[in-house]
Parts: sequence; C-alpha cells; structure tokens
Amino acid sequence: MFHLIQSLVPRALHRAALRIAHTVRHRWRRWRKVQLEGISIIACNAAGNILLVRHAYGPDVWTLPGGGLKRGEDAVAAAVRETHEEVSAVLHDARLIGRVAESLSGSPHTAHVVTGWLQDVPEPDRREIAQARFFARDALPTRLSGLVAARLALLE
Repeated sequence: MFHLIQSLVPRALHRAALRIAHTVRHRWRRWRKVQLEGISIIACNAAGNILLVRHAYGPDVWTLPGGGLKRGEDAVAAAVRETHEEVSAVLHDARLIGRVAESLSGSPHTAHVVTGWLQDVPEPDRREIAQARFFARDALPTRLSGLVAARLALLE
C-alpha cells in the first residue's frame, strides 16, 4: 500500500497529509486512551554511531526510527520492516533489548526497543522522514526527542 501511495501522490502532498494525520491521531489517542504498542530502533553503524531521524511532521526534533506494531507482528520483524520503509536500509542482527512503558499522546504505550546495525547509508524516504543521520553517542543533537534517553539507557 505504501508503495502505491509513493507512486501516485506527490511528496509535498503526501507530507501535508502526514501532518494532518499526525494531528488527528494525536487527538484520537488523547480522547480514546487506547493501549498502543510500537517499536523504537537503535541502529548503529560500524563506528558505533547511532542513527537518528527527523520526521516530516510533528515536533521538529531528532528521534530514533520506529513505528507501530501491526496486529500479531513480532517486534524484531517490525523493526526490520520500519528500517527499510523509513531509510531504505537493512537492519542486521536485530534483537529485542527491552520494553519501555510510557504515555504517548495521553494513551498508554509500550515501546519495544530493538537494536541492530546498518551497513547501508540511510536514505530517508523524504515523505515520512525528512532527514536521517548518524551521531556519536557523546555528540547527540540538542533538539532531541525526550523519548530517546529512556531507550538508549537500555544499551547500558
């Protein structure tokens, strides 16, 4: 389905639709308080740098790649899928390292944190992901999502 959207909808229109969908989804979660499950991916390169992304919608911050779990989907399989969708790269040696319980848009959320490494240079899709870059762990950007620290703590 995603590939069909990419081939039929211009990037600018797709990004505008994502911004609207993000706002609607945020309000829906605050109202319904449904239990959510997703994945966060700590992907490293050979130098040990961590991949961060900036979305084309939502807050203008750097965060870890990730997304929602499909019904019945394994967290590691979801991480491999999301890495490919968001940055056109293969996540190698993916493994679940923990879970983080939190609130997301006012709804209870469980983030399954998966780590692995990338051999490929990440190529953001320029629709959902505006930028993708590797950062040294001791040189993370200042405009960093508040959710990142709890996930990186699982590496220690």
